[in-house]
Amino acid sequence: MRKIFFIVAALLLTGAGIIIYWKYFYVFGQGVKSGHLNYVVLKGDLFKTYEGKLIQEGFRPRTAGTMGSYEFEFSVVNKSIAEKLMANSGKWFDLQYKEYHNVVPWRGNTAYIVDSIISMRDDR
Repeated sequence: MRKIFFIVAALLLTGAGIIIYWKYFYVFGQGVKSGHLNYVVLKGDLFKTYEGKLIQEGFRPRTAGTMGSYEFEFSVVNKSIAEKLMANSGKWFDLQYKEYHNVVPWRGNTAYIVDSIISMRDDR
């Protein structure tokens, strides 16, 4: 009976570990977003994280009958990348990012994590 309990417990722990990894740490997608950097700020109550917004070209309606811009909200875990972005707000950036299924508090407030700056220029 004890052997069956340990086997079931091991299977449950292994399954829980796989699910937690897939939901919070598995890179679901990677890509590049381009646009004007609106802001990057350091914020948070318990975990201070860098959060930013990129304004992309084009318009999309937020609700029927209205206009709005494409916005890409992201988090940055690398301090040097965040500082470079903060020093160059308003410029055009091409940012490489990773997308996760869910958010973990110490990584940021979004599922999109910018991991490198591909290019930066004053005007498009």
